[in-house]
Amino acid sequence: MGGCFSDVRGGKQAVGVGLTGTTMSPIPTSNAKVNDAVDHFFRARGFQQLFTPLEVLSLSASRLRDRDILSKSDPMVVVYSKKRDGTLEELGRTEVIMNSLDPAWIKKITVAYHFEIVQPLIFHVYDVDTKYYNLPVEMLKLNDAEFLGEGSCVLSEIVTKQGQSLTLDLHNRNGNRGLTNLGKLTVHAEEIVASRNAIEVKFHCSRLENKDLFSKSDPFLRISRIVENGGSVPLCKTEVVDNNLNPIWRPLCLTMQQFVSKDNPLIIECFDFNSSGNHVLIGNLQKSVADLEKLHEQKTGANFILPSSARHGHGKVLKGQLFVDHFSEKQLYSFIDYVSSGFELNFMVAVDFTASNGHPRDPDSLHYIDPSGRFNAYQQAIMEVGEVIQFYDSDKHFPAWGFGGVTNGAVSHCFNLNGSSGVEVEGVQGIMAAYASALNHVGLAGPTLFGPVINNAAEIAGQSLSCNSRKYFVLLIITDGVLTDLQETKDALVRASDLPLSILIVGVGGADFKQMEILDADNGCRLESSTGRVATRDIVQFVPMREVLAEWAKLCSPSCTRRTTWAVPDLHEK
Repeated sequence: MGGCFSDVRGGKQAVGVGLTGTTMSPIPTSNAKVNDAVDHFFRARGFQQLFTPLEVLSLSASRLRDRDILSKSDPMVVVYSKKRDGTLEELGRTEVIMNSLDPAWIKKITVAYHFEIVQPLIFHVYDVDTKYYNLPVEMLKLNDAEFLGEGSCVLSEIVTKQGQSLTLDLHNRNGNRGLTNLGKLTVHAEEIVASRNAIEVKFHCSRLENKDLFSKSDPFLRISRIVENGGSVPLCKTEVVDNNLNPIWRPLCLTMQQFVSKDNPLIIECFDFNSSGNHVLIGNLQKSVADLEKLHEQKTGANFILPSSARHGHGKVLKGQLFVDHFSEKQLYSFIDYVSSGFELNFMVAVDFTASNGHPRDPDSLHYIDPSGRFNAYQQAIMEVGEVIQFYDSDKHFPAWGFGGVTNGAVSHCFNLNGSSGVEVEGVQGIMAAYASALNHVGLAGPTLFGPVINNAAEIAGQSLSCNSRKYFVLLIITDGVLTDLQETKDALVRASDLPLSILIVGVGGADFKQMEILDADNGCRLESSTGRVATRDIVQFVPMREVLAEWAKLCSPSCTRRTTWAVPDLHEK
């Protein structure tokens, strides 16, 4: 088997494992997911629904071009929708699979299906250089990757195909002539069925066969589902446990969208990880979710089988066994579930007043107030998030702070934006007015510290929780710089991870925001405090403002809800 089913940690990271690893919604996510908060807002006011049923696309390829000299290509797929004017809009990216010309990607791409509209899709396959393995795929610059081939089709072609699978011939970009045998790409579509049901399961193995010569195997599990045409679609993989023949993996979560029904057969394969991507099969077995539940109840193991090389051989039963240490069924809740059950969103905002923003009177400053009325990046971020969340806040009184500025002759890392003793302002326009006023009397200073602001927000959320209030708090932090208190911020976030609080960090300007990606923890690694405590959940979402600006002019497109997708957190695991 070639392939590392991840784009970080050289392929050792878990992929698609849900609640206890990378975040997973009841609906698989991509850049093209529908924002249910925005849709709920429009439908509640009698407007037409903004989307139709979603299709989730699974991708695999065969006979790709080998662009590496000492190994094989390390492919990734980028999926685009083609608009009427011929421009391409990115819908999502798969993970990178190491050293494989026949990859099967785990990460799915979600597309809103409009049966009355022709929806052209473009698929670009790239070979990613090994030096970029530790970067999330969303941060990869495609100009730094080698182009392997392009495929195209119309979404309805996939949906109406027998088995909803379509195989495309890959060709040169934009159909240019040249090399024609660039491999094939298979796209499998499944309609997303709304279901809150999910399972959480924890595996361990015993007495695995050792595949390494000078050490022990480094095992991981890959779980796939058998589909109607007899093939299989990979659902997830666990993290790699180094040098261990009796590995214990972290718990993982599978949604009903993934496993379809408790009686549907799943293929569980155990591999010995190799950094080259040529992972060695230790053994496999076939079990349904119902079977896994029985293994847990009976506290028994299931033996792995090593498939026979003969076509109709029975395979060898191995001593190595798979055990289910934990099995539970869960309900995953969406944003709409929280709102409709009486939860109220409370919006808070904190604005960066450090000197790196530039003097507010300088037209190049990030804080420059344009006399023409054109918003700067800070104003745009406040409006983008506030416009969505204010509809779910009954009193529309929002705590608003500044940090890194000089007030009353001293640098403050958390001061009231309105300059008074009261922390709250009225409405989004109140935030905008307080921000504009603060620029006239607050001096820009530094350094950039998040800890005090997060602690203040956490104190408000904690007080609400102690009063049994049905409130959920969203703190927007807008910043331009590199953190000075990274560990203190981690400590504050870990403490806050038990509270009804999510934090949206919007980065403005062209600074290096790698630290924000660390706080975001989208790679599945929960934040750890200086005392060793691990965060209960990931409460941070980071978005560079340049990505928001790229969506600013798309209000009239079918994907207009993407403009605020980042603005409201997924609350199903909150």
